[in-house]
Amino acid sequence: MVEKISVGLKKIEIMDDYIDTQDVTTSSEICSIVNSVFGFDLETKPILSKEFLESGELPLSNSPAKYAIDLGIAKHGGNISGAEIRQLINGIFGINLDAISSLDGSRISLFSKEQWIMQQKNDLFVVHTGFADVDVKIFPTDYFIEQTGLTTLPDELQQELTKLGFSYDENIGSFYYSNPTGEAIQDSFKGQTIGSVLKVIQNSYQNI
Repeated sequence: MVEKISVGLKKIEIMDDYIDTQDVTTSSEICSIVNSVFGFDLETKPILSKEFLESGELPLSNSPAKYAIDLGIAKHGGNISGAEIRQLINGIFGINLDAISSLDGSRISLFSKEQWIMQQKNDLFVVHTGFADVDVKIFPTDYFIEQTGLTTLPDELQQELTKLGFSYDENIGSFYYSNPTGEAIQDSFKGQTIGSVLKVIQNSYQNI
């Protein structure tokens, strides 16, 4: 287990530093590291990988998450780097640890897999994805509303999101997108969405 989070390091750097100094070869160790560094339990997350879902390889009891991770480790011959572990986790659970780490200090609150992945009191916008990453909604934080007097997303962000296929849903009071295929939203689309939010923050709201 990672006992202490090093000040000034990104989460993936902390993860890699630990892996470089320890013999990490099992799913239990990987789950412990992710929980310590990123704060969530992989064993509670849904398996999104079609490879496992369609093959029927996952056990019905014990820990399907750990079983899937161990299968991935075995394919690497038991010698797996931090970058490969993160790629494996993204492939199985749709959790992009590199992207999450890069958002440190972004002033974006991120809710995914039924929990807060990151949230600070002076964040400006919330990116809230559904349980299986099929849909996403974006709305301003209470802090943003207090500081600007706006109760909805600023016009420039609305325009950016509309270009990506988002639309305002009055029922939930947020800009909303649902993947028409019914599958998890691709990383490339998530990146475009986050990029649009970051662009508006950097251009207009860095000083609030």
